[in-house]
Amino acid sequence: MSTYIVVGGFFGDEGKGKILAHFALSDKPTVIARGGVGPNAGHTVEFQGKKYGLRMVPTGFVYEKARLLIGAGVVVDPRVFLKEVRELDLAGRVGVDMRCGVIEEKHIELDKKNKHLSDEIGTTGTGTGPANADRVMRIARQAKDVPELEKFLTDVPLEINEAIDNGENVLLEGTQGFGISLYYGTYPYVTSKDTTASQVACDVGIGPTKVDEVVVVFKCFPTRVGEGPFRTEIPQKEAEKLGIQEFGTVTGRPRRVGLWDGEMARYSAMVNGATQCALTGLDRVDPACRDVKEYSKLSSKGKEFIEMVEEDTGVPVTIVSTGPDLESLIDLRNEKL
Repeated sequence: MSTYIVVGGFFGDEGKGKILAHFALSDKPTVIARGGVGPNAGHTVEFQGKKYGLRMVPTGFVYEKARLLIGAGVVVDPRVFLKEVRELDLAGRVGVDMRCGVIEEKHIELDKKNKHLSDEIGTTGTGTGPANADRVMRIARQAKDVPELEKFLTDVPLEINEAIDNGENVLLEGTQGFGISLYYGTYPYVTSKDTTASQVACDVGIGPTKVDEVVVVFKCFPTRVGEGPFRTEIPQKEAEKLGIQEFGTVTGRPRRVGLWDGEMARYSAMVNGATQCALTGLDRVDPACRDVKEYSKLSSKGKEFIEMVEEDTGVPVTIVSTGPDLESLIDLRNEKL
């Protein structure tokens, strides 16, 4: 039994939602907890013919037997949270740490009106940054102060550590990507806190000795929403020729597209302490890889790209996504670990 942390290796939108859903269904964790920033990041997963875009609830909800938790390090928008709980019928399965910071309407208004945040940085306008600022100033409300959240309140570190000590599988979800970490990203074009695996462990209240595997998710053609440096960015027309046109889950804004960045991938894997890599979008490297479910059936071009990623990061690629559907995936963990 083991504890996995899954985080993004580039600028977000790497396909973490699908990878997390796969781990949830294949490893059957008893607890799935979300760390990260807040509702300013969306995870998308296509499951049983439906497409879900989640901003607060863990993507691992697709495994119906798992307890779903939101760690104390996350700022929560009660309206977004309650909407997802209602739409996905998750009452009784999901818990919010009583110490979570709360996003209020004033935070959203400030996020949208502040020209530095909205125009220069290109934030999502969800109030996450201003809410985290209030938290730092020690004036923010906490989840325990919101009546609507009362029946969901719990002690997340206590639940997770008990599960680990009992030898159960635990899955921890990160949000955003390494490139927009407040500390290690392209400052000032970053989010309002760190996004690395160490931060996710802190967000949910476990120590580093409790983590068994860190999976960093990379997309073959990295994308970025909003402003900021993007070293390998290509023109939109070139991206369209490659069949790449994406939009942000939260904002709906077009995603900027770039080529594989081995230097950034190597640094990201190092800082995150990656033990495994998950690679998404291999079908865009070679359409012949589309929906392939066995490594032996991948094209030589696809296999060469995987080998390049492993050489760049120094970490084995154990999960390969070959299409948007949840079943379009190759799991190599038993072969490579």
